Amino acid sequence: MTENREFDLVLFGATGFVGQTTAHYMAASAPDGARIALAGRSVEKLNALRDRLGPVAAAWELLAVDAADSEALDALAARTAVVITTVGPYQRYGLPLLAACAQRGTHYADLTGESIFTRIAIDRYHDLAIATGARIVNSCGFDSIPSDLSVNLLHRTAAADNAGALGQTTLIATVKGGVSGGTVDSARAMWEAIAAEPALRAVIADPYSLSPDRAREPRAGGQSDHALGRAKSIAPELKGWVGTFVMAPHNTKIVRRSNGLLGWAYGPEFRYREVMDAGAEPAAPLIAAATAGGVAAGMGAVAVLSRSRPGRRLLDRLLPAPGTGPNEKDRAAGWFRTATYTRTVTGANYLATFAGQGDPGYQATAVMLAESGLCLAFDTAQLPDRAGVLTPATAMGDALAARLRAAGMTIKVDRDLSISQ
Repeated sequence: MTENREFDLVLFGATGFVGQTTAHYMAASAPDGARIALAGRSVEKLNALRDRLGPVAAAWELLAVDAADSEALDALAARTAVVITTVGPYQRYGLPLLAACAQRGTHYADLTGESIFTRIAIDRYHDLAIATGARIVNSCGFDSIPSDLSVNLLHRTAAADNAGALGQTTLIATVKGGVSGGTVDSARAMWEAIAAEPALRAVIADPYSLSPDRAREPRAGGQSDHALGRAKSIAPELKGWVGTFVMAPHNTKIVRRSNGLLGWAYGPEFRYREVMDAGAEPAAPLIAAATAGGVAAGMGAVAVLSRSRPGRRLLDRLLPAPGTGPNEKDRAAGWFRTATYTRTVTGANYLATFAGQGDPGYQATAVMLAESGLCLAFDTAQLPDRAGVLTPATAMGDALAARLRAAGMTIKVDRDLSISQ
């Protein structure tokens, strides 16, 4: 349905902090002849950005479009095969563009870590996107590509080895980089929405809230998005303590949605969690406990403060502003690594490694979003025959992993023979 569109790809929100980083990456990585446009509110800012991108972007068209202008967003979606968007918080600004793409059969990718936004998108636009053939792909940055692709790759590797379905699966995240102002603002937007409509809290609290069919979800041994314990409980060779990874409450829901969209292929015993390494020093248990409790406490504090105007003003002063971030040198110096351990129902142990250079919330996220857009635009023959409100693994899978490897990221699975059977 998108073969005769004017553009292959439009980057919406191009002049924002992550948008500019994404645009620079695309200028260096898009194939020759790619028909790309940059979109945002200000033509002047778009023009200045295009000038900085060099001669490869000289022919890229500039589109002045406001995130609240439904008619302009519909016209944009009708002109392009793919839209990628950095304009958040998505809870406040994202639905009109997503709706236009679902209506027009235009493929779409965003950076949301907002479970409420994703749930609303599913409820309102999943069936429409299936009807029009649109791939609507949420969470195409550090939230939640490493999580989603790693678990999917573990599943397919174990299946190819005839090693059985997945059991307890745990991602350990190690990162060097900061939390972006956009991420903080997204969290605020979710809690402001909950303050206005308390029933939405269930979307945050329920580990399976993004499931395509909540009643079919596996419940073996219960499930929680919060963790605290010794690292050796994950694999005997690991030392120290672990606590909840700050992005776990959203990432785990995306992984479980992938499982559901694949017909619960990961297995009835599949349980998933995400943690951060707290180290092995004497204070490590306290650090791990603070990490585990801090996620919930921090979200609770934001929730309380978001309910009043004085509280929101205080948050404005205390938290990093959206659209801000570290300088180029600091972004380049960042890095991330996730190690995802699983034990199958037959007792086989596997380890998925996903690692990359660049601040995960900015540099690496820009690469992931750009490659997601390029994948949706140019790798259609390799993509699963699937439409609707999807996840990175179910929409792009191996094709995206191949692109990210080519971009310098490590994505691999090893059968871990060091763990006793």
